[in-house]
Amino acid sequence: MEAITVKNLYKLYRVGDSAVRALDGVSFEIHRGEFCAIVGTSGSGKSTLLNMLAGLERPTKGEVVINGSHIEKMGEDDLVRFRRENVGFIFQSFHLIGTMNALENVALPLMFRGEAPKSRLKKADRMLNLVGLSRHKKHMPNQMSGGQQQRVGVARALVADPAIIFADEPTGNLDSHTSEDVMRLMRKVVQEQGKTLVMVTHDDHLAEYADRVFHIIDGKIVKIDVNTPEICDGGERV
Repeated sequence: MEAITVKNLYKLYRVGDSAVRALDGVSFEIHRGEFCAIVGTSGSGKSTLLNMLAGLERPTKGEVVINGSHIEKMGEDDLVRFRRENVGFIFQSFHLIGTMNALENVALPLMFRGEAPKSRLKKADRMLNLVGLSRHKKHMPNQMSGGQQQRVGVARALVADPAIIFADEPTGNLDSHTSEDVMRLMRKVVQEQGKTLVMVTHDDHLAEYADRVFHIIDGKIVKIDVNTPEICDGGERV
């Protein structure tokens, strides 16, 4: 079964008397355990598409099927439950809580699921080890670099063991060297944890870490590139 299937997806916005097509008949499939990048300039429709996949916006028309569930047909309560049980998010702005240390920030999604404190902190501890922050567990966000904060963000996205991770410009606030480190980490997570990762970016270079790259222009997928294993694994660029 595919992780994500999108069929004939449209999103229209009213602007005065006219309608703007943010998505214009998009169809594709994403396989389980695949890292896909959606690449486009500002206004191309890439963020709207990510919001549709995550159930944060409803399509005007079309289908979004995730792990066999039609999320476009779900009510709000069912959507909230579905996201909590199936989806992890990595944000551009980290969205860490400043009054919590790294361990507490990572454990937060498990608190919303009603998990006991001892259990959720144990899982958060393991995730911080996974992302290379074993020495920063007690650090507050303002005591960490941008790259370290984003690693906390990756750990938080993973802690509830979601099948799918959505990343919205995850390196947008990082310098180029740190961006490469975070991309290698995300690539490693996909390979070792068997996650499906969908990333939105405007950066063609960062998209080279993905297995496939969906190029979106004016709400349409105009091209899909398949990257070679050498590039995907962060090897020498050719």
